[in-house]
Amino acid sequence: MSDSEDEGPPQLSSYALAALQEFYAEQQHHHSDLCGDDKYNIGIIEENWQLSQFWYSPETAMRLAEDAVAAAGEGGRIACVSAPSVYQKLRERHRDDVSVCIFEYDRRFAIYGEDFVYYDYKNPVDLPERIATHSFDIVVADPPYLSEECLRKMSETIKLLTRGKILLCTGAVMEDAAAKLLGVKMCKFIPEHTRTLGNEFRCFVNYNSRLDCNLSVQLPVQEGPK
Repeated sequence: MSDSEDEGPPQLSSYALAALQEFYAEQQHHHSDLCGDDKYNIGIIEENWQLSQFWYSPETAMRLAEDAVAAAGEGGRIACVSAPSVYQKLRERHRDDVSVCIFEYDRRFAIYGEDFVYYDYKNPVDLPERIATHSFDIVVADPPYLSEECLRKMSETIKLLTRGKILLCTGAVMEDAAAKLLGVKMCKFIPEHTRTLGNEFRCFVNYNSRLDCNLSVQLPVQEGPK
């Protein structure tokens, strides 16, 4: 191995770096111009694969949002931790029914004003003073990385925020770790994303959830087929 191979990860050229900065500046300008309900459309902020971002399909986001609202109750508080698609659907459909905060590492989501809370799962309990412990009726969380370390650290955040109820979305391979760390069980409902993922993705809860009814969000909730 040569000395040059020991000098760390490759660096962008000055030209490439300038182009990247220009792109992000254009994106920021675009988002700053958003107003009204348009800013709550799923995909209005594009996925960033470097941050392991994969948005839910509108149907899945709706199903998760409806379940969170039912679990939180009228006037309840919902925390969306690394789950922006659910936040967007909640704001689009239930703006006056519940209080919602979006916890995100990606500062592009600061367009949501006071709802936005900067969050880095690597510092799981480093939250602003305005966020009181155990102040959310339910936490909807989607760890950005499929690893036990990421889930373990995010679990600290979840347990700090929730009054009890948890809706976790992650890979099926994390079932045992999720049960151990958060006491959640796998639901029947299989979430879908706007893009095909390489891993089987599932939802896990610790409450009596309507996600165990295999129905689309357009239909009334009723007992699923045996």
